[in-house]
Amino acid sequence: MNMVPENNVGFRSERGPVLAAVMLSTALIAIDSTIIATAVPSIVDDIGGFTEFPWLFSVYLLAQAVSVPIYGKLNDLFGRKPVVLWGIGLFLVGSVLCGLAWSMLTLIIFRVVQGLGAGAIAPTTITIVGDLYTVRERAKVQGYLASVWGISSVVGPTLGGVFSEYVDWRWIFLVNIPLCLLAGGMIFTKFHERAERRHPVIDYRGAALLTAGLTLVILGVLEGGQAWAWVSPASLVTLGGGLVLLLVFGLVERGASEPVLPLWVFRRRLLVTSGQLAVGVGAILLGLSSYVPIYVQDVLGYGPLVAGFALAALTLGWPITAGQAGRVYLRVGFRATALIGTALVTAGCALLLLLGASSSVWSVGVYCLIIGLGMGLTAAPTLIAAQSSVGWSERGVVTANNIFLRSLGSALGAAVFGAIANAIIGGDTVDPALLTTAVHRIFIGMLLVALVMIVLAALIPRSADAVTTSPPPSDVTPDPNPAPTPDTRSAPTLDLTSEHRAASASDSDSGPR
Repeated sequence: MNMVPENNVGFRSERGPVLAAVMLSTALIAIDSTIIATAVPSIVDDIGGFTEFPWLFSVYLLAQAVSVPIYGKLNDLFGRKPVVLWGIGLFLVGSVLCGLAWSMLTLIIFRVVQGLGAGAIAPTTITIVGDLYTVRERAKVQGYLASVWGISSVVGPTLGGVFSEYVDWRWIFLVNIPLCLLAGGMIFTKFHERAERRHPVIDYRGAALLTAGLTLVILGVLEGGQAWAWVSPASLVTLGGGLVLLLVFGLVERGASEPVLPLWVFRRRLLVTSGQLAVGVGAILLGLSSYVPIYVQDVLGYGPLVAGFALAALTLGWPITAGQAGRVYLRVGFRATALIGTALVTAGCALLLLLGASSSVWSVGVYCLIIGLGMGLTAAPTLIAAQSSVGWSERGVVTANNIFLRSLGSALGAAVFGAIANAIIGGDTVDPALLTTAVHRIFIGMLLVALVMIVLAALIPRSADAVTTSPPPSDVTPDPNPAPTPDTRSAPTLDLTSEHRAASASDSDSGPR
């Protein structure tokens, strides 16, 4: 039997070029998630629209959220490579258009294009990692992926602050042009696969219902209390119509042959709890990235560059613990790791309530760092737990669902927190006292979300830890050319490596259903 060393994980391994390409593709989203936040005041000063700026985040995340399940299905039909290349190309087009935007409305519209591209990149890169590496290998690979977010946490806010303060805010989008070209070239040349092409069966009706329902719900939450009263006919029709469409979506999915969002992912306890945690992660992350830079600039009086560094503490703390999360969950299990992480998130959110008009920017950075440390022990381990509970044929759907729910949490968080800010500030002129009050209300909402996350972490089934307690092989992984199984027959065969088949075989029935 041919044996492959299990520690063959780094850049010099057979899978190294693919890992590098995945990291570069991930960097596109990682940098974009931090670079725009510090530029919001400069954008508003140039083209106006303070009350509409939350839509820069919500429409991007909405487009990403509703497209992720579709891309997850396309991954299974056409393979990973064409989907991720399409996403990078779409992200490139959206970035160019955003850099040329002449009003807040056009910028919001072009952010939709960016979001559709990100919707393809995010789940596909994570699924590729899940295919190529076993659970124990992913504990090591997580360090490589975490380094992308660590570097981006410094590069993104720094570039955003420099462009906004010294050049032009439009360059926060135009800088994506060389990054997209480099990422696309790496994927095209380094990642090779042979995927079985099947007749595409896409749930267009379900996708349309989901898109329309979520759009109406988020529109109703964002404009409620601002464009119309919460109990007005317009509000009731918008929110009620959205909820009805989501209900119809659920009924349609029950009878669909290839549902865009299979309902069985909401019936397995581990997948439900990990998905709900993803919603909380998305909401808190969006709340911080949207309002911490504005608070630092408009209340504390610092420039975009300093505001970027304050936010960088959040995105720097995340990869620090994410890089070590693999060692933690292999030692204490997924459930205990998530409990530690959510406890840190809650502590950081509680400390944010101490901030005021005379607070130090260092305090802002420390509190964000604590939240980031907690996120690193919550987001990735719970996603890996969900991936490890299913086989290859379900892994793409599970990964896409988790990313979908995190994006949904971010979109709803942007809508709810934006509604809170607009209700208190009520105009394009930002008063520091009113902004301080609004930010405090938002921090209270984030604390409530964090407390719910602790409860959800406690509900993760202990059986999820079975895959982490199984004895590791003695420096080897199984035969990289196993006999065909139902999963490996239908899965794409990667030319660069065949370990992913061994990984699929080892993970397929290793967790709760």
